[in-house]
Amino acid sequence: MGRPRPWNVLFLCTANSARSILAEHLLRARAGDRFATWSAGSQPRGVVNPHALAVLAQDYGIDTRDARSKSIEDVGDVPFDLVVTLCDDARESCPLPPPGALLVHWGMPDPAAVAGDDADRRSAFRDAARTIERRLSALCALPLETLATPARRAALEAIADR
Repeated sequence: MGRPRPWNVLFLCTANSARSILAEHLLRARAGDRFATWSAGSQPRGVVNPHALAVLAQDYGIDTRDARSKSIEDVGDVPFDLVVTLCDDARESCPLPPPGALLVHWGMPDPAAVAGDDADRRSAFRDAARTIERRLSALCALPLETLATPARRAALEAIADR
């Protein structure tokens, strides 16, 4: 029997310039061939936040040349298995996900909304990346292929508390 196909994972945020970009690239870097990753937004900014790119490159050694802010329509043909929304419920509404995928919400504050100097902003992006990294570690540790759907959903939703 061959290797199972990768899980197609989409990270969604409104602007697709910070949190979803971090999540897409961090999971891609650590997931090997278990996950295929994308990110998108309902109102993409069109530009990736330079602090997100710097944290990925400098703190994680991730090549970000292919990082771009894109719309949900840009990834509409992909049959997603899992859609993770990262929007902060208190300040913004999450985009509507494509139909058919398992949807979970891992809300978190937007590091791009942090005021202050470059050091303050970079610190906010590092904090966001660490939170995402903890959540992705939990995701990668789950035996998704063997969990029944209700248990899978519960385990994925519990990751938001990490």
